Amino acid sequence: MDSVILVDENDNAIGIMEKMEAHEKGQLHRAFSVIVFNSQGEMLIQKRAATKYHSGGLWTNACCSHPTPKEEIELTVRKRLRYEMGIELSPQFVYKFVYQTNLDQNLIEHEVDYVFRGIYDGEPVVNVEEVEAWKFISMADLANEMAANPDQYTYWFKLMVNHPEFQYLVCNQ
Repeated sequence: MDSVILVDENDNAIGIMEKMEAHEKGQLHRAFSVIVFNSQGEMLIQKRAATKYHSGGLWTNACCSHPTPKEEIELTVRKRLRYEMGIELSPQFVYKFVYQTNLDQNLIEHEVDYVFRGIYDGEPVVNVEEVEAWKFISMADLANEMAANPDQYTYWFKLMVNHPEFQYLVCNQ
């Protein structure tokens, strides 16, 4: 059973809940997203496998999931990045934001999303159960693609790339 950390509006842990139940009820919980750039400033994005429990077939950041109640978030981030993308990296925390939205499959995403950033110049070795495709993309091309086809990107990814902290990261690479 995958559990998530429930939090209050100030991000104080208040309990745990089974992941699907939290998404069915729209309970506020912690999540994380990993942004990966290469040394040329291109962002690594992935297309979620069509079989994912929500947002399947949509493009998003390099990796995302939920911290586990029993380990430090940084460890979970490294493990998940390795599991999904085959990347060995220790991304650094940069900011967090809160969002809520209705997803497909009658699920509700209500998360405090911790955003981590790393630099990687290799070629991912993806877990095909998680990732359908991947690419490095320039920020200009990503902005153009997102503007032309916003329905092909996850809700949280669109929020993330428009967040002021994200804009600061891109300008200060």
